[in-house]
Amino acid sequence: MNRNELRKADINLMVVFETLMQERNVTRAAEKLFLGQPTISSALNRLRAMFNDPLFIRIGHRMEPTARAEELIKHLSPALDAMSVALSLTHEFDPASSTMSFRIGLSDDVEFGLLPPLLRALRQEAPSVVFVVQHVDYWRIPDLLASGEITVGISQTRGLPANAKRKLLRRMHARVLRADKSDTPLTLDEYCSRPHVLVSPTANTAGIADEWLQEIGRKRQVVLSVPQFSSLPALLAGTDMLAGLPDYAATAMAASGMLFDEPLPFDTPPLDLSMVWLSIMDTDPAERWLRSRLEAFMGDRQVPVSL
Repeated sequence: MNRNELRKADINLMVVFETLMQERNVTRAAEKLFLGQPTISSALNRLRAMFNDPLFIRIGHRMEPTARAEELIKHLSPALDAMSVALSLTHEFDPASSTMSFRIGLSDDVEFGLLPPLLRALRQEAPSVVFVVQHVDYWRIPDLLASGEITVGISQTRGLPANAKRKLLRRMHARVLRADKSDTPLTLDEYCSRPHVLVSPTANTAGIADEWLQEIGRKRQVVLSVPQFSSLPALLAGTDMLAGLPDYAATAMAASGMLFDEPLPFDTPPLDLSMVWLSIMDTDPAERWLRSRLEAFMGDRQVPVSL
């Protein structure tokens, strides 16, 4: 391989090409890179001349890559990843003076229950750092990590890519939330007979609690499905509806004194809350600092943490 050819290459163009492969749209690529649309169009023209190929063909509102583009990205993405890692080793990270932006993926319950205490601490430790939070669920995390829209995600996880790493933060226990205070806990019969609100980002009317109930031959009545936990306080107020949610989110909602939480009236297994990131971010000083803070403030230190 003639490395002198690299002198002709503009690394910025390679970044634009990778982003276009991810977004398949000039406008979205420009927004992601914080550049103007004409700049991206100009870069694409230079890329086409460099590789002697159209690279993308417009089909409707999308730009579909050519066979040459598909072959190029197989080689370029690993190379860009390696360069990012190498460059990260040239600098230290000082949270007190940094103005970096971090892109974090959090599930809705984590954002509500665990993000506030983290931010209160980080505002003292890193006052000028910017945190951009995206909503994630286990099925979105792989794509968001691969596209670079987030560098770390916290949620229940499954089906991660081979180059992803996972660390268990805590084991979640389900709680039931209600607006009517009672001196006696819910019985299983009362739990099954009362109406329920289900939080489901995919608009389902059955969740993990229904699977648990089915195992013991019982059913409940879901009368409302909503996409976010944050709407529960207003929805439950003045009603006899119940809602199930992880312990840390239930505790945060009950802290207002308007709602009350208690254990489910039947045995349930714990669920894992994990932090995931791509292995190429392992050695980046800033990302390592971020992961350490996420673990410290969102993890349960009584639970053994392992990769």
